[in-house]
Amino acid sequence: MWVILCLWNSLWTLSVSGMTTDNLWNFDRTDNVTQTISHILKTYDVRLRPNFGGDPLYIGIQTTLDSFLQVSEVNMDFTITIYLNQYWKDERLAFSSNDETLTLPGDFAERIWVPDTFFANDKHSFLHDVTEKNKMVRLHGDGSVMYGMRFTTTLSCMMDLHYYPLDSQNCTVEIESYGYTTSDLVMYWKGDSALGTQVKPPQFQIVGIETINRIVELATGVYQRLSLSIAIRRETSYFIFQTYLPSILIVMLSWISFWINHEAVAARVALGITTVLTMTTLSSAVRASLPRISYVKAIDIYLVMCFVFVFAALLEYATVNNAFWEKRPARPVKQKLPKTPKIEVSRAGSVKEKSSKKSSFGSLGHRLRDHNMKRSREKDPLYAIEILDTPFTSTAVSRIPRSTSFSGTSGVSHTSQNLYVHSTIPMAPLPGVPKVPWRQRKLARSIRKKAGYLSMKDCLPQITQDVNVIDKYSRVAFPLAFIVFNIIYWGFYHENG
Repeated sequence: MWVILCLWNSLWTLSVSGMTTDNLWNFDRTDNVTQTISHILKTYDVRLRPNFGGDPLYIGIQTTLDSFLQVSEVNMDFTITIYLNQYWKDERLAFSSNDETLTLPGDFAERIWVPDTFFANDKHSFLHDVTEKNKMVRLHGDGSVMYGMRFTTTLSCMMDLHYYPLDSQNCTVEIESYGYTTSDLVMYWKGDSALGTQVKPPQFQIVGIETINRIVELATGVYQRLSLSIAIRRETSYFIFQTYLPSILIVMLSWISFWINHEAVAARVALGITTVLTMTTLSSAVRASLPRISYVKAIDIYLVMCFVFVFAALLEYATVNNAFWEKRPARPVKQKLPKTPKIEVSRAGSVKEKSSKKSSFGSLGHRLRDHNMKRSREKDPLYAIEILDTPFTSTAVSRIPRSTSFSGTSGVSHTSQNLYVHSTIPMAPLPGVPKVPWRQRKLARSIRKKAGYLSMKDCLPQITQDVNVIDKYSRVAFPLAFIVFNIIYWGFYHENG
């Protein structure tokens, strides 16, 4: 029994002693590091920079561009997500002569001295905190410190938009110490700045990245400033399909009016006004996405020229219409016809002369013009026949040929020039006067409606020929001028943009 107990005690002792041997170094190292850090921080003054009172402290800066979120021409800024790592040496934090490294959480930075680095052109920034604050401290045994963080910042970028949207821009990240001058702290670029794998700014292409180191003199002293210059070039495919191509199509649409008949006033005017208003709306939409700057941009020149071409097409029709109406013959002056006696005809066929103070045409709504009367005399003596329907009676006025001669009950013979007969009852056929066919009566009514106006068709051929010449020249001149403008525009801005 005693033998068994002794054997069990020996085995338990060996097992305990073996576990302690395996983990003894870890326990001792953890205790030593904890004690070392506690000892260092116990006498550490966070308010004083390393090597205080001596040579300036050198701070190495390294940046990695993680994403390019936005470029705003209206606000003149750009938004990026960036990794910022800072390197310096603080001998007060040395804890080992070996090349040992301790990775500590970001809260440890609040217990040691860190540079007062800021972005000189910053507008708004925030540190990412999912799932924890994205910052950390890496402490080396010789006192070297690496302080890293990840954040998103919106930085100002003064853009030159003379060649917009065929432009290239250069935006910078300005890194500087806020309080320490060059006599206390000197910054330098540590290695090359890198780009993330998914860095693709919208509507832009990153051409290159350059690091700049310079000295700036401010009212509070001379400071070291590091600049990360990002060269970007705007991609024009979006603007070609959204602005340039619609503008070209609208200008071409205005040329359709050159093939429309000049007499279609409503069609040509509506087309011209529609294209002008469309160009105005398109220009307003483009200006809304840009800042109110004092100089002229490349897209402004293009839109203004497109507006000029569209407006010129509308003025072309105004010129054509004006030429058409200027060459139209003037309206002839009305002339009063001589007074003619009236003859009343009874149902029995007797003719009775009746004097009238007014001309026999005074009761008519429209008067026949001289040229119509000439045409009636030359062609047919019975040409000028008018039938007037009144609410009460049927009145007929007929012109009797020159050679007609007859006498009424009064014995008055009428052999003079044209005689007009007026009756208040349906007329009976007069002796020696043939019956007027209904076709001529119908023609007389149409003449009455058109009395006082010359036929426009008599003078149309010459006018139409002149107007067509203007339209024919416009069909060639407008497209040719627009092509020349595009060659000059795209050649100049492609070379200098």
